[in-house]
Amino acid sequence: MENSTDRRQFLKLLMGLGVGFTFPSSPHFYNETPATPDLAVAEGGSPAQTTRAALEALGGVGRFISRGDIVLLKPNMSWDRVPEQAANTNPEVMRTLVELCYQAGAKRVKVLDNSINDARRCYVRSGIMEAAKEADAVVSYVDERKFRQIKLGGEVLKQWAVYTEALEVDKLVNVPLAKHHNLCRLTIGMKNWLGLLGGNRGKLHQQIHQCIADLASFFKPNLVVLDAIRILQRNGPQGGRLDDVKQLNMVAVGTDQVAIDSFAATLFGLHGSEVGYIKEAHERGLGSMELSGLQIKRVRL
Repeated sequence: MENSTDRRQFLKLLMGLGVGFTFPSSPHFYNETPATPDLAVAEGGSPAQTTRAALEALGGVGRFISRGDIVLLKPNMSWDRVPEQAANTNPEVMRTLVELCYQAGAKRVKVLDNSINDARRCYVRSGIMEAAKEADAVVSYVDERKFRQIKLGGEVLKQWAVYTEALEVDKLVNVPLAKHHNLCRLTIGMKNWLGLLGGNRGKLHQQIHQCIADLASFFKPNLVVLDAIRILQRNGPQGGRLDDVKQLNMVAVGTDQVAIDSFAATLFGLHGSEVGYIKEAHERGLGSMELSGLQIKRVRL
């Protein structure tokens, strides 16, 4: 081809030969829309900044919350502890999630937990009640009349008393924190479902890993937001000593509750397979504990 052949003539020539050719609109050879990651992890900012950044990296709250939705945010709010002791979900993470849900068009956002210590103290001392209410969430104590025996269909848990409000909302968002547990090594997201159960939950400890996997099979969160602003490294689940707390300023988000828990295990120097219920849930096909096979997007603030 001679140098005088211009671009239009060149294209006509290619079309005449039946050759398909696309010139990119950018200086790159191709344009590719980045795939949505399986997990998104943000760290380094305030709890609010980090929570927002993690969710933005996952595609935004609008992927999970729709206009008119009634949403339940399920924190860990079981212990009479202040935020610095890392026994309950961080209140600023909760405030931010409430705000984001309303910004996405939620009709109502609810926050509750079946606390282990006295709920009136847990709700206040955790800071969650005040933070969530300031963002216009409905924060309520558990009403024993709202538990109902539900068929769970689990391998161990055939049926159990479940809080009916958790079954009546449009969207369910699990908001655990990562901490040590003296019985099952770690308590993270899948174990957080125990806070939606009634009855004698102590009985579940006899086969705790299988029971947690049963709960993960029954409860299907639309989103999991892992609070790792502070993690409790020892003496969990209620802690108490500030020496047991490590500040990470991190939030991880995703829809695979097994993957989220497996990621959280790495914060303690563990592989997911070293935590019984994570391995159990993985083997049942409830999610993946193998992080190497997942796309994880990290954001540093």
